[in-house]
Amino acid sequence: MRDVDLFVIGGGINGCGIARDAAGRGYSVALAEMKDLGSGTSSWSTKLIHGGLRYLEHYEFRLVREALMEREVLWRIAPHVIRPLRFVLPLHKGLRPAWLLRTGLFLYDHLGGRKELEATRSVDLTTGPLAGPLKPEFQRGFEYSDARVDDTRFVVLNALDAQERGAEILVRSEVTEARREGEHWLVSVRSHETDAVSRYRCRFLVNAAGPWVDRVLGGAMGSNSARNIRLVQGSHIVTRKLYEHDRAYIFQNADGRIIFAIPYEDEFTLVGTTDRDFEGDPARAAITPEETDYLLKAASEYFAKPLVASDIVWSFSGVRPLYDDHATKAQEATRDYVLRVDGEDGQAPVLNIFGGKITTFRKLAEDAVAQIAERIGARGAPWTGTAALPGGDFPTGGASDLEARLRKLAPRLDEATARRMVRAYGTKAMAIAEGGDLGADLGHGLSEAELDYLIDHEWARNADDVLWRRSKLGLHFARDEAARLDRRIVERLESRRDVAAQ
Repeated sequence: MRDVDLFVIGGGINGCGIARDAAGRGYSVALAEMKDLGSGTSSWSTKLIHGGLRYLEHYEFRLVREALMEREVLWRIAPHVIRPLRFVLPLHKGLRPAWLLRTGLFLYDHLGGRKELEATRSVDLTTGPLAGPLKPEFQRGFEYSDARVDDTRFVVLNALDAQERGAEILVRSEVTEARREGEHWLVSVRSHETDAVSRYRCRFLVNAAGPWVDRVLGGAMGSNSARNIRLVQGSHIVTRKLYEHDRAYIFQNADGRIIFAIPYEDEFTLVGTTDRDFEGDPARAAITPEETDYLLKAASEYFAKPLVASDIVWSFSGVRPLYDDHATKAQEATRDYVLRVDGEDGQAPVLNIFGGKITTFRKLAEDAVAQIAERIGARGAPWTGTAALPGGDFPTGGASDLEARLRKLAPRLDEATARRMVRAYGTKAMAIAEGGDLGADLGHGLSEAELDYLIDHEWARNADDVLWRRSKLGLHFARDEAARLDRRIVERLESRRDVAAQ
């Protein structure tokens, strides 16, 4: 049995963020994720770091302000996976009037202390690079700043940093039991890879299981707690590139909702999201025909060339674990987070996390560690807002220079692959390419050296881990190519086990 200060259940952005923060302050930490890191809600987001412009309509000023303040903080610590993005909001006659949008965007610019991101401006949609994609009735609009993020890589980077600071990261490991024994929790963890059971004793337990938070409470912990979360399904479609410029669009809809159309992975456009209440197993969430139809119709209200089902090259759907504030509509449910500590004096405490969004994960982690410190003693001051995540130790405007250095080190790399690697690994791309020989190309720019890095350092165990969560190369790999990659990963893992057994 291993003794740790803190045991975290859940390897999404909140769990990994808490593990990183706590490990960096000197707490001993273990984290268990029953599947792959970021394989739940954290990988099915709209891929944005944003304040949430529409949340202003629901008077969630504190949430919006906190999120706006975090945009530039996160950009500075992870400039490889987070990049500024300009959003175009066309004026739509009959919906929100121009004065209301202008007022909201003024607040958006000033509420969070924007420093480096560009300010809002009015734009003419009939001339220049913005002319063409939209229907002719959309002639004017506004352009404002937010940022994009590679969401699953963001999760992995937090896990990597937590591990580098001493945390134990257990992937594909399910907590089967967590029971109190006086001032400690006894936690049993079963590996899905080996079926072995490990046991931990901790002073503080964190339930960061996302959509499964209530299930952990009722299952492994045996609690009869009432339902705390509202499961809301959000679905997205991905099409071939719908336009040539580099801005994203935010479209208002007659039902009061909004959708985004976002440049995605250079060759595609991401359209989403929907909001509908969800019942059942979150792992089985899938886009419905009604959601697909909704996104196609909503985007076609704006684009000059209507979108049809045959334009879709990929779709994905996930479940957001929002705190159940009993809002009438799914899109009106709060995106704020709620932290609840349970445990009387002399009893081992547990922190249950409800809700939250990727933009505010770092503040959530700081708040969580503050509550941990109240119960088991403080260790260290907040630090995560200034320390770069792995690979992020370069200036926010330094990606191009890094790409040039990478191509000089590995001349075989084409421009697109070098750009993808810098966006994924930052300065760690140089270590992958060290010596200049990346080995064979396994397809679409994925090299043997990169695959080895993902297996050895980023917990990749199958083709889906590599093609959909550590990258989005799955958009390019054919089914037979993915199957070959799966077999190659199995061979590499078996070879490593053989070496370890000798």
